[in-house]
Amino acid sequence: MTPKDAEFVEYVVKSIVDHPEEVKAERRVDEMGVLVTLHVHPEDMGMVIGRDGSTAKALRTLLRVVGARNNARVNLKISEPEGGRRPRREDREERKTEEPREDIEEVVNDLKL
Repeated sequence: MTPKDAEFVEYVVKSIVDHPEEVKAERRVDEMGVLVTLHVHPEDMGMVIGRDGSTAKALRTLLRVVGARNNARVNLKISEPEGGRRPRREDREERKTEEPREDIEEVVNDLKL
């Protein structure tokens, strides 16, 4: 049986981060159930966790549903990479922002893949 739960987590997380090539989910089974440990690029930690932990909570909920369908207790651990914490505001450089788009058609055309 292939570890579909780890594949599922990787698939979802790769679609929301800026560095999908560095997303890796490790799966470990013990007497407590299945533990999926997620490793991401330090800059992507904020996207994976989300505001007030909402994205991480949603990932854990979805993973529990996947586990329930396979009669397994599945938990998610997000491994904090070194440098994963965001520097203090006064220590960060100002980020460059894109030029504002002129109309809605440019935005729609950018979304079409």
